[in-house]
Amino acid sequence: MDKQTTNNVDIQGLDYNTQREKLIMPEYGREIQKMVDYAVSLADRNERLHCAKTIVKLMETKVPQIRENSNYQQTLWDHLYLMSGKQLDIDWPYDVSQAERIHSKPAPMAKPSNGIHLRHYGRLVEELWERLKAMPDGAERDELTRQTANQMKRDLMLWGHGSIADEKVADDLAYYTDGKIQLDLNRFCFERFTVMEEAPAKRSGKKKR
Repeated sequence: MDKQTTNNVDIQGLDYNTQREKLIMPEYGREIQKMVDYAVSLADRNERLHCAKTIVKLMETKVPQIRENSNYQQTLWDHLYLMSGKQLDIDWPYDVSQAERIHSKPAPMAKPSNGIHLRHYGRLVEELWERLKAMPDGAERDELTRQTANQMKRDLMLWGHGSIADEKVADDLAYYTDGKIQLDLNRFCFERFTVMEEAPAKRSGKKKR
């Protein structure tokens, strides 16, 4: 089987683009995970700490709604500890010994009976994920995948989610469909839109007579 044929094989699990490993904290994206891996590899302890502080700042921009929690800094450092596989050897500014108790990958995928599970995506996208998981492979599922991916990217832009990278959408789509939907970013083309184009129009305060 040649390389091109291998790339078209349907890989089960949470990877996408065939060979990619599952992200420990997919909400931060693959680039942040790469930075964490790099920090772990640094030989100098002070340099590792400096790198870790920079990563935490970037993590906060990736998931800005985390600031709604009063102890969000503790949560960010806990997440960094988990993303490093507990291998990052630094003088931690927070106690990360209890990090695993907040290992929250949307709490283990338990879908609530009411309300919105992920506010930046909303109920519509959650329903689309469920439909995609139940659909057989084919043109109909491909079209729904296209619509879902574009809606997810639109939602992230409107929420100011810190990152509108295509890879973030691909990671989330794979994760929340239990690995069934794998976007090939070398082939998939997102629609063009901007926050200004998609933002809802402001209501006028004037009453019509």
